[in-house]
Amino acid sequence: MEAAQFVILAGLVIGLVYGAVGLLSGFCLMSSMRGLLAEGDGRLVRSYALAIAVAIAASQLLAGNGMVDLGKSIYLQQSFSVPVLFLGGLLFGYGMVLSNGCGSRALVLLGRGNLRSFVVVIVLAIAAQMTLKGLIAPARIALVQASQTTVSANSLPSVLVMLGVTESLSRALAAAATVVGLMLFAFAHPAFRRSPGQISAGVVVGLLVAGGWYVTDCLGADDFNPVPVTSLTFIAPIADTLQYAMLSTGLTLNFGIATVAGVFAGSLVTALATGRFKLEGYSSPRHMLRSGSGAALMGIGGVMAFGCSIGQGLTGVSTLALGSFVALAGILVGTTAGLRGALRVQPLAVA
Repeated sequence: MEAAQFVILAGLVIGLVYGAVGLLSGFCLMSSMRGLLAEGDGRLVRSYALAIAVAIAASQLLAGNGMVDLGKSIYLQQSFSVPVLFLGGLLFGYGMVLSNGCGSRALVLLGRGNLRSFVVVIVLAIAAQMTLKGLIAPARIALVQASQTTVSANSLPSVLVMLGVTESLSRALAAAATVVGLMLFAFAHPAFRRSPGQISAGVVVGLLVAGGWYVTDCLGADDFNPVPVTSLTFIAPIADTLQYAMLSTGLTLNFGIATVAGVFAGSLVTALATGRFKLEGYSSPRHMLRSGSGAALMGIGGVMAFGCSIGQGLTGVSTLALGSFVALAGILVGTTAGLRGALRVQPLAVA
């Protein structure tokens, strides 16, 4: 099997596992923040924090042993725009509240029969493609060019290197400090410690992120047909999947498209096997308008932020890139604004 074919197969498997875990556990940053801020249930947000910790630990371990070069990813760039990353995160986070879930969650719910998620996935894909290459792209590029800066340190380890710490030690120190902090936050919560399902979900999702890095960089290495080094992310891949569905003869399958297909398939199979499959739709035209608007904001914001709550919140942060922490901060602020305060998204009246 050629390296590119192996990467596609591995992406499908990773997607299948994520889809099953996402359906069974409810893993989602939107649900996590709602549970924490609106419902007083902090278990899901601890599961998300644990996933970040595991993703960082496993990814940095691979990088430290020379098995993965995270520097090849899109996250560790010397030039980036802090305002655009943060603004993109804000738009994505607020859109996530309007749509009641992120792109990956929409794929999981679609597999369960939620037809609202079908609209979210399609609108998100179109908006993302418009921002990547279409009508919105010139404005995005102009914003980035006007505000980007070139930095000497683009990650937490590189900041320590500038302070005189050796490269290997700086990686270990930065990863250890971040992982320990996240683990303490997660396991300090008694209800989370009594939730083996949520603990397992966090561990598995974190390992899937590291698995994506390993597959695309190490196992997918091919000098004649190189594969982009990436892992779990959903904004550009959802856009690519829609484009591939329409124009497959002119495009090539890749890790991202295979992962998107796997998430849907994993959720569908799990829903059918556990009796969770149920067709659902919108309660009103206003509900559809809100959901579609949120999907558009997620597509636009996700491209500006170089990723979503998974693509930046887990995969990007696993590289310890400073830009990823900026984007994640924007996502958290945008989500919080949608759940609390003057900009809070009001619950829809039951039809």
